[in-house]
Amino acid sequence: MAAKLGLDATGIDFSPRAIRLAEQKAQERGLDARFFVADALELESSSDKYDTVLDCGLFHVFDDRDRARFVKSLTATVEADGRYFMLCFSDQQPGDWGPRRVSRAEIQSSFTDGWRIDSIEKSLIEITIDPEGACAWLAVIARS
Repeated sequence: MAAKLGLDATGIDFSPRAIRLAEQKAQERGLDARFFVADALELESSSDKYDTVLDCGLFHVFDDRDRARFVKSLTATVEADGRYFMLCFSDQQPGDWGPRRVSRAEIQSSFTDGWRIDSIEKSLIEITIDPEGACAWLAVIARS
C-alpha cells in the first residue's frame, strides 16, 4: 500500500514464506519495496529508523510479556514524532474463535512511556471467514 503511494516502504515478517510472497506481489505490481525476515520483538537490533509504522494484525497476537517487548522494540525504531498505526482485534468481537481480543485499556496501558495516543477508534478487520469482518481497534499512536 505504501509503495503504491510512492512512499519508501519496508515490510517485515517472521516468516520467510510471507516475505517471499510479499516480494512476489510487489514485483508483479511493479512496486519498489524492501522486505526482510525479522522479529518484531527485536527491531532495536537494526539501525533502521522509521517515521511511520503500519501494523495490521500483529499487536493482538502478543501476550502481556511480549506486548511490552514489542512496544520497547517499536520505541527503538520509530523516530521522535513518528507514528504507529495499529489495527487489532477488539474485545468487542463476540465469540471465542480467532486471536486474542484487545481492550482499549490494554492499548492505553501499553503506550505510556515515550508515546502519545492520538486516537483509538472502533473499526473492522477484513477476514476470510466472515464477509462482514471482525470488530477491531484502529489506533494512531505518536512517539514523543
